[in-house]
Amino acid sequence: MARSKEFDPEVALEKALELFWERGYEGTSMADLVAHLGIARASIYGTFGGKRELYLKALELYLARRDVVSPLSHPGPALPALRAFLDSYVAECLADELRRGCMVVNTAVEFASRDAAVSKRVAESWTGLETAMAAALVRARAQGEIPAGKDPHALARFLLVLLQGIRVLGRADPDPRRLRDAVDQAMTAVQI
Repeated sequence: MARSKEFDPEVALEKALELFWERGYEGTSMADLVAHLGIARASIYGTFGGKRELYLKALELYLARRDVVSPLSHPGPALPALRAFLDSYVAECLADELRRGCMVVNTAVEFASRDAAVSKRVAESWTGLETAMAAALVRARAQGEIPAGKDPHALARFLLVLLQGIRVLGRADPDPRRLRDAVDQAMTAVQI
């Protein structure tokens, strides 16, 4: 007869997310996971399939909780929504007292180029963000908020790079003036 689990896998996944987000993949050992999750190594393997699989599940949980793009799809003027969206990234970085940064950016920096599945998931996340910004910029151009000659897709790629840079600086050196000035300059570039 199979034994029932003596722990809640969702709670364990939440704890794993916290630990991976704070320490990264390489900085988290199986012993760390056993101690932090409060479950046996065999239970981690049996439930999640190992450290790498647990990390990917934690990354998916992180992504599932983040609905950062929906404010860009609301009807009405697009540029104020875009500005608020960019400002929200800065505010989130400045409020991150633990300086954990963005788990997607952390993942990309740490090992996305060494792991095809991780690279794919990071790229999908960034593509979704870029697509949402491009759609808002297409709407902004159609509403006359930005010049007709502007390429919304190129601008979205530019803003994607800006946002990931904000995330990196927010983790390393969250100077509010630097981050806010970058957003100001990006909005100027979008509109001229």
